Amino acid sequence: QVQLVESGGGLVQAGGSLRLSCSASGRTYSIVTMTWFRQAPGKEREFVAGIERSGGTTKYVDSVKGRLTIPRDNAKNTVTLQTNSLKPEDTAVYYCAARRGMVVVDTSQLYDYWGQGTQVTVSS
Repeated sequence: QVQLVESGGGLVQAGGSLRLSCSASGRTYSIVTMTWFRQAPGKEREFVAGIERSGGTTKYVDSVKGRLTIPRDNAKNTVTLQTNSLKPEDTAVYYCAARRGMVVVDTSQLYDYWGQGTQVTVSS
């Protein structure tokens, strides 16, 4: 089993920044890709960004490109999400997810492990 724990959420004004972190423990050798999803109130969970641990290939949803990034120099078994120029529509619970598959995919059902989530609230 793999356990994922997110941290770094909070309340920030529009235009501000937060750095989210996800720490993995347990059988981390089985993890190939790590990803961030988010879910706003009344909306479905959506893919935000992900990284393939071996080669460092990243993938982002179009709405966050240029504002939210996953640094390639993550510490072992950790993935961060640097969020800049935040907008009120970025308000959501942000979840870390991991899978044994080789490629970052945007389908939540294909992920094997999930964290509990961390709340990000952006005020206008």
